[in-house]
Amino acid sequence: MLVQHVMGNKPVNAIWSVTQDNTVFEALELMAEKNIGAVLVIEDNELIGIFSERDYARKVILLGRGSKDTLIRDVMTSRVITVETDEKIEECMQIMSDKHIRHLPVNRDGQLVGIISINDIVSAIINEQKEHINTLESYISGSPYS
Repeated sequence: MLVQHVMGNKPVNAIWSVTQDNTVFEALELMAEKNIGAVLVIEDNELIGIFSERDYARKVILLGRGSKDTLIRDVMTSRVITVETDEKIEECMQIMSDKHIRHLPVNRDGQLVGIISINDIVSAIINEQKEHINTLESYISGSPYS
């Protein structure tokens, strides 16, 4: 399965983002409103970072910073690992595991088109396994494929 299949299975492929001049509080408000664990940091239509719940915990809370007066530029992860839509999800899982990250921005021909999370990948794998099981059950029972 490829990243583009995971992207196609998502209900919304919206790109939720902030700028580096937004406050952490503003980013958290957006994350809470959209029920997401990370936002992309975009300037002049270019991906320059990502801000996640993990960044908040480690770079704001644990350091005693205030979310209303800390700018995203000061706590975002600026070395963003991205994948292309034709990447295999197994490779994405390996990247996420090796780098200890939960979100991967997705590019198509160098253009940002979305973001996938570890949850998106797990859900896609579960759905694929369910389809395989249904096909095998139909085969075993002699029913036509559905």
